Amino acid sequence: MTEQQLTHIDEQGDVRMVDVSQTADTGRVAVAEGFIDMHPQTLAHIVEGKASKGPVLACARVAGVMAAKQTSTLIPMCHPLNITKAKVECAPVAEGERPDGLVGIHVTTTCGVTGKTGIEMEALTAASVACLTVYDMCKAVDRGMEIMDVRLLKKEGGKSGLWERAF
Repeated sequence: MTEQQLTHIDEQGDVRMVDVSQTADTGRVAVAEGFIDMHPQTLAHIVEGKASKGPVLACARVAGVMAAKQTSTLIPMCHPLNITKAKVECAPVAEGERPDGLVGIHVTTTCGVTGKTGIEMEALTAASVACLTVYDMCKAVDRGMEIMDVRLLKKEGGKSGLWERAF
């Protein structure tokens, strides 16, 4: 890894919002994921539509999109963006489908923008909040759920171009 300067810290060591006023607008896309581990019975409640608060995965998808749109109000140095795409997918993961044996919901988010700065934070926020929404809607039956593996999978566009997670 090459040594790089933290862009949100100025020469005096103070935090700042990066000045992107001279940056050209380009198309940018980011893909992130998260996973919420749960008891198999909790997953069955979700899949069978038995959650008392309503359709869990539909609510999680909407919450993720809403979160992407609110990212700059949550992350202090994040630029407000005119998001052009926000998609949240929630896939049930049953016993035996993961090498580690975990059961739960795998969330994948894709966010896009034409702008001066990246959209990674929006994709990560969408994944996080979608997982949190699943937790909120199912905590009455499973307080031991665990949110994990929230991470960026891919970003493209801008000065640095394409970056993909190596698996």
